[in-house]
Amino acid sequence: MEFKVSKEFIQQLEELIVKKNDNELEVLLNDLHHADIAEILEELDFDEATYIFKVLDSDKTAEILLELEEDLRENILSRLSPKEIAEELDELETNDAADIIAELSQEIKEEVISELVDVEHAKDIVDLLRYDENTAGGLMGKELVKVNENWNVLTCVKEMRIQAENVSRVHSIYVVDDENRLKGRLSLKDLLTSSTKTQIGDVYIRKLNFVKVDTEDVEVARIMQKYDLEAIPVVDELGRLVGRITIDDIVDVIKEEADKDYQLAAGITQDIESNDSVLELTKARLPWLLIGMVIEIVASFVLKDNESAFQKYSTLIIFVPLLSATAGNIGVQASAIVVQGLANGTLKEFSRGYFSKELTVSMISGSIISLLLLGYHSLMYGQYLVGMAISISMIVVILFAATLGTLVPLFLHKNKIDPAIATGPFITTTNDVFGIMLYFGVAKMILGF
Repeated sequence: MEFKVSKEFIQQLEELIVKKNDNELEVLLNDLHHADIAEILEELDFDEATYIFKVLDSDKTAEILLELEEDLRENILSRLSPKEIAEELDELETNDAADIIAELSQEIKEEVISELVDVEHAKDIVDLLRYDENTAGGLMGKELVKVNENWNVLTCVKEMRIQAENVSRVHSIYVVDDENRLKGRLSLKDLLTSSTKTQIGDVYIRKLNFVKVDTEDVEVARIMQKYDLEAIPVVDELGRLVGRITIDDIVDVIKEEADKDYQLAAGITQDIESNDSVLELTKARLPWLLIGMVIEIVASFVLKDNESAFQKYSTLIIFVPLLSATAGNIGVQASAIVVQGLANGTLKEFSRGYFSKELTVSMISGSIISLLLLGYHSLMYGQYLVGMAISISMIVVILFAATLGTLVPLFLHKNKIDPAIATGPFITTTNDVFGIMLYFGVAKMILGF
């Protein structure tokens, strides 16, 4: 059952902290999952959170560190000595330890590494720090189980037992040659059903998905999603096995990418959190608001140039907000589907078939909306010709919005720009200007003003 943090529980903890009753604190918290304890620490002030952190054992607090918000983790780490931080990192897998060390200052980083007890663990962490955090090398961990293709099954089992002591969960058994080059994977079923004298080279599976150390994290996520993988091996430029990436690391990448795309779609240009400062929030949100303001000013000039039309056909101005909103919605819908297709790999580049499909959908939707609009205008205002002009204009604007919403994300993607930016203010504000221009252009052709 999921643990829920209550005010009563927090008050009980605070009382125990004041009394410095460490034994009861341990009893109260030790049975909780590290993610639940991290949630509890977020509810306390820095001093209280640090106190509890120091009371609990390193095998527990090491996992808690990974779950904490960055600000709280940074504050707690600042109150620990390099030796205490090293004790925490000794309990973590290499990739998680490397992520935490990367957040430290250069001076503290070197001290912490020198305090790590396990020399091999320290070497692996230092090796991981060489890679960009947004690549497979920055995501991977060094803990894995590998066997040599020249071993027999008996030797393989003995070696696997030794290796498995340092691996929290064995996702796959990788097969390498004498140069540590990745050759394939070994099925546990094949291992159990083969004779002890059978050579691994005779039974391993040669077909294997893998990524290189410089593969971008989003591409790793796409591959693992596509093939439904729990883990994927990582090789260097020479094809040597250097690590593995597990699904828990990829879930974080997917979440971060989704958060970033959601913010871009809302016109937020930087990665921000709700607890960031007012200045950071303003800097992230203001650029698109200013761009939108400039574009809308251009739209106002278009309206001003058609003042005479409003005097003669007053209902034209009444339907401008409806036109802008509908075009904006159509454009955002079209771009959202394209961005989703680019993200999951179902759409890689411009496709005439898909473009035709999108225009067909928009034509059907536009026709239904325009017919309803024509009926409403004729019923309310009795001006059939004006209603016809507005309705036809609506279809034209909707087709333009669909075209823009489909092509812009594809153009951005081709030019290595995140297409998610095209699902928000960019599409809606651009549609406002060009939509209004098309609206009055078509209306002018029909009504002759």
